[in-house]
Amino acid sequence: MDLQLSMDKQELMNEELLKSRKAKKFNLWLGMIGMFMMFAALTSGFIVYTASGVDKGIKTILPYAFIYSTTVIVLSSISMHLAYKAVKANQISKQKTFLLITIVLGIVFFWLQVEAWSVLFHRGITFVNSNASQSFIYVFTGLHLAHIIAGVLVLVRCYIGATRKIALDNNIFRMELASIFWHFLDLLWIYIYVFLLLNQ
Repeated sequence: MDLQLSMDKQELMNEELLKSRKAKKFNLWLGMIGMFMMFAALTSGFIVYTASGVDKGIKTILPYAFIYSTTVIVLSSISMHLAYKAVKANQISKQKTFLLITIVLGIVFFWLQVEAWSVLFHRGITFVNSNASQSFIYVFTGLHLAHIIAGVLVLVRCYIGATRKIALDNNIFRMELASIFWHFLDLLWIYIYVFLLLNQ
């Protein structure tokens, strides 16, 4: 009888855990859809604004730092994928290595974005200027960078979890969510960068 009760309790706990994980994944996808809609609204607003004839596009050559940061974030997406593959194969040492590489690349991406802003500022392109369409560069890249910071914090949490040797299924689930979010940020940056290039 006690054994049966224990098995029933364990099964109930597993069901609750499964429901909790499904809810977390659903919330993540909901959040990413919301983020994409926000950026889509901003790009639409930019198109409508420039079409009004007030400003005719950004009218500036984008800093090379944006090209470098695009390369860096694509590389970080690859290292994140390798980290997720490693944890699924229960290769925790490899997971930590690739996670650390991804975190470093995320920090490099942050630095390159700040460097790009510095280049723009020295060209006289500030957030508030006579060509308001140029302000959109700061809006797009700044909002994305805020999400990159959040992404790096998520990666750090995953790394700490791997170091503390949390249960493998919890480790895999954390990595799955982190991987989805990081790949989303990669695609979002490519979307933003291509949009800015097309509106130079």
